[in-house]
Amino acid sequence: MTTTQSDRAKHFEDLHRTGTFVLPNAWDAASAAVIAAAGAKAIATTSSGISWSLGVPDGEELSRDDMMAAIARIARAVDVPVSGDAEAGYGPSPKDVATTVEALIDAGAVGANLEDRQRAGGDPLFPLDAMCERIAAARAVADRRGIGFVLNARTDVFLASVGDPAEREEKTLERGEAFKRAGADSFFVPGLADVPTIARIVSRSSLPVNILLSAGGPTIAQLAEVGVRRISAGGAVASISYAAAQHAAKQLLEGDTSVLATRLGHMEMQKLMSRR
Repeated sequence: MTTTQSDRAKHFEDLHRTGTFVLPNAWDAASAAVIAAAGAKAIATTSSGISWSLGVPDGEELSRDDMMAAIARIARAVDVPVSGDAEAGYGPSPKDVATTVEALIDAGAVGANLEDRQRAGGDPLFPLDAMCERIAAARAVADRRGIGFVLNARTDVFLASVGDPAEREEKTLERGEAFKRAGADSFFVPGLADVPTIARIVSRSSLPVNILLSAGGPTIAQLAEVGVRRISAGGAVASISYAAAQHAAKQLLEGDTSVLATRLGHMEMQKLMSRR
């Protein structure tokens, strides 16, 4: 069991060095506790799941303060490392990103996702130089705090279908190498599900590569085989849980109580939530 933030940071760094690990993303303290109890080596938060749980859409519609408060509750609920979803950094300037990373560390996180998707303007992504300035600002804060913070820089080249499809692989790799020079520790490429393309990006990237699972996409075994280091579920587990809640509600409204046999017991949940 890791007991300090520095211990958790070291453990999280180590996970990125060899092998493959899976992050079933959490959206509140209870989901984090359940995921940790299932055996997760680390937990990442999902901005979509947290936003939905607080009644707003994803995409920085939730305030920075509300997002950080949710991440703090998640970090307090578990002993495994927690990486916080910083979305695009909560503001247009590198200073805004620095403020967000400072808040994440204060919340107990030992890593962050930082994406290059713009919230305003004509282009879907931040220009490369501007994104690198944002990463460098995040790196500077983490280094000053001295806990070995893992900065997972995300590009949405594939997820946002940016530019000519034939050029996306090279554009992605160009961004990844620039992100590394700016201070990123790992490289997240959501929206990519073609195994040969993933394999080429993994082989050419000088950063550990993070891939997002998708229905009908590559399996965990396939991703591990081509060298993907970090595999994320994103908002999928939250969505699955909400689908289960909707299904259970429909059954109960139709008079069918058999669904009650599938629940986690009250005492089991009480025990999971009594660690703090």
